[in-house]
Amino acid sequence: MSRVSGPWPPVDVEPPAAHPKAPAPGTDLGVHYDECFGCGDDVEAGLHLRSTVGEGNTVHSKFTVTPAHQGAPGLAHGGLLACAFDEALGSAVGNLLRRPAVTGKLETDFRRPVPVGSTLYIEARLDGTAGRKIYVSADGRLDAADGPIAVSARGLFVQVGFEHFSTHGDPQALDKLAEANRKNERTRGDEWEINP
Repeated sequence: MSRVSGPWPPVDVEPPAAHPKAPAPGTDLGVHYDECFGCGDDVEAGLHLRSTVGEGNTVHSKFTVTPAHQGAPGLAHGGLLACAFDEALGSAVGNLLRRPAVTGKLETDFRRPVPVGSTLYIEARLDGTAGRKIYVSADGRLDAADGPIAVSARGLFVQVGFEHFSTHGDPQALDKLAEANRKNERTRGDEWEINP
C-alpha cells in the first residue's frame, strides 16, 4: 500500500471501467510515439519503458536505470523516477480507458534509493473516475515484480479533447506522429493515438 499522505482518491469516484476495446491482460503495449522520452525508441537517453496489461485494471511497466539517468553518483535522479511513474500511470489511463488525458497532478513517495543498473518494476492501477478526472496510483519495486517497494506514486489525469494537442503541441511533431501511425497501422479506427 502506498505511503503517500491523505485519502486516495480524494473525492467520491466511479469504479474504473476498462474500455471495451482495451487491450486484454497479457498484451505487450507498444510505443505510442517514437520520440516520447518515457517509452520512445528514438530518444537515446530516454527511459525505454515497456508495459504489459495486467489483470484488474492494471498495467505493469519496467525500465532499467542507466548512467544517463543518475542524479547522485550511482543513483537514479528523483525527477527521472517521477517521469517514469508519469509514463506508467499515463499508459494505464490511455490504454485501459482509451481516453486522451494529461497529467494534472503527480505525487511521489521515495522509499529507498534506486541504483544505476537496477530495474524498476511499476504496477499502475486505475483507482476511479469523477467526470473528466481520472485517479491512478502505482508502486515501483526494485529488481523484481515482488521486490521491495522503492517508489510509490499517485496521479490525477484529466481527460482532454484532441484540440488540446493541436492547440498546444508542435504541428510538425503531430504530423510526424500521424504519419508514423499511418505507416505502422497503429490507429484504433477512431482518432489516431496521442496518449497512449
